Amino acid sequence: MAAGMGSRYGGLKQLDPVGPNGELIIHYSVYDALRSGFDKVAFIIREDIETAFREHIGESIEKQCETVYVHQKTTDAPPGLNIPIARQKPWGTAHAVYAARSSINTPFAVINADDFYGRAAFQVLGNYLQNSIDPKNAYCMVGYRLANTLTEHGHVSRGVCEIDTDDYLLGIEERLRIQKFGDRAMYTEDGENWVELPMDSTVSMNMWGFPPSFLDELSARFPRFIQLNRANLQKAEYLLPNVVGDLLGEHKTRVKVLRTDAQWHGVTYREDAPLVRQAIRSLVEQGVYPANLQTTA
Repeated sequence: MAAGMGSRYGGLKQLDPVGPNGELIIHYSVYDALRSGFDKVAFIIREDIETAFREHIGESIEKQCETVYVHQKTTDAPPGLNIPIARQKPWGTAHAVYAARSSINTPFAVINADDFYGRAAFQVLGNYLQNSIDPKNAYCMVGYRLANTLTEHGHVSRGVCEIDTDDYLLGIEERLRIQKFGDRAMYTEDGENWVELPMDSTVSMNMWGFPPSFLDELSARFPRFIQLNRANLQKAEYLLPNVVGDLLGEHKTRVKVLRTDAQWHGVTYREDAPLVRQAIRSLVEQGVYPANLQTTA
């Protein structure tokens, strides 16, 4: 998913290089995914940035696997649905995946284009989707330790997971303002009162695995989202965690949480970029990635 602009970051961060030879975060994600059993990439983007994406990403990715470009448009909705506004901002992550419905017919993963998830995360996700005993109903989510997902430069939003003893998801509580204070993490709902979160809390970084039937659920539930949010249609977002939460509440699915100790890296703030470049440089030096990723098929 790459249709959003990084408002706090101040630009189209998906096209900022982080590797030693100009590689982008998405180059590393695709590299890891292809080595974890995936064989197709669908970039969900806004139509106006497709030229830049093709120039900076497509030339190398298209040589490695089947690659398609999906346009997330605010006018894309189920037939017969009347949306009474002209909205500028994309409708959110669930709508982004809905936009790719014509390009997906197998179990699939969903990631953010500007998050560095780590090789281990792709391996555990690919393995689950390939080896699930019920691939037509294989819902899963990669769960990160909160400590491995924080930035030193401000607050972040994270979905804090409640998990049962068999590692199935019970629910996700969205915390929109989590901040690191030394070796502790705290969140606030009002900007004044802070509550501590354990550093080993399991959080969602929007790395999911779904069966193709999930696309039907997204289509069926979008009209209800519009109806419930008619008073706030300029800002309301149709989000993956909310749709998954509804399915869980209705006992229509189970979501396996695939725990990982992988270190997440992201450029939430411009000050994060040097740290991401340093982390990737270290992985290159360790031999995890080749020095010139864009020439490696």
